[in-house]
Amino acid sequence: MCLGIPMRINSIDGLLARCEAKGVEREANLIMVEHEHLAVGDYVVLHLGYALEKVTPAEATAAWEIYDQMLAAEAAIRPPLSGA
Repeated sequence: MCLGIPMRINSIDGLLARCEAKGVEREANLIMVEHEHLAVGDYVVLHLGYALEKVTPAEATAAWEIYDQMLAAEAAIRPPLSGA
């Protein structure tokens, strides 16, 4: 399964943006959303280094809440790593 990750734009240089989410920074190619008016502080959904769509802060927060729930559920069923 592939997931697009909502990230906040921290800087824009032409069709490249530096984005951040939960302390992780990535470079994003904006070619697929070049028709959108994007600015620092906007949120985009990032997949494989490409921004796929602009989303609202509320949509980004909702997505992260779901992702956090998925990660917590996975951690609850994953067996602990062996120390040996």
